[in-house]
Amino acid sequence: MGPNGETVGIVPTDQALKLAQEADLDLVEIAPMGKPPVCKLMDYGKFKYENAQKAREARRNQTNVIIKEMKLRPKIDAHDYETKKGHVVRFLKAGDKVKITIMFRGREQHRPELGYRLLQKLAEDVQELGFVESNPKQDGRNMTMVIGPHKKKAEAKAEVKAAKEERRAEREAEAALDAAAQAERVAQKPAAQKKERGRSENLDPEIDA
Repeated sequence: MGPNGETVGIVPTDQALKLAQEADLDLVEIAPMGKPPVCKLMDYGKFKYENAQKAREARRNQTNVIIKEMKLRPKIDAHDYETKKGHVVRFLKAGDKVKITIMFRGREQHRPELGYRLLQKLAEDVQELGFVESNPKQDGRNMTMVIGPHKKKAEAKAEVKAAKEERRAEREAEAALDAAAQAERVAQKPAAQKKERGRSENLDPEIDA
């Protein structure tokens, strides 16, 4: 193959090397198992550099799937449920999957419907942030369900970063307003002191006499 992907045809190795030398290129074997093997005329240094760039870009865009786990009891009280739900919401907002595990003890194992209803309620409560990726299933003494986030990890990170930048800008604006107010108070203080001194001089008995 030529440098632009065109087909040169089957040629002896020494002739292929001569073609590469004349074009100031390298002869690179790209399909050694082919019959005959396939080679291409190319700038091998440039080829390696571009491949390294592509690999770095792929790693940068790669999203690491993280599965968080939240454990609940089938008869969990309202306060604890809200706390656990808050954690699930935080995980989903961060772009992470969440594995919900309902732990049964003793006679609770004979009431799987309690766990199923609880998982169903949790899925409904967080449906704006995530979806049921793996339906509830019994696993020994436990019942599990996986909720996946609607937003990808990269999108969630971008939103968190934007929110942090917005909060930082608000703090800087508040600090600037506080500094301006402090400067105004400092500027007004000498004028007030001067006015007070003038009032004291007018009240001096010797001057009034």
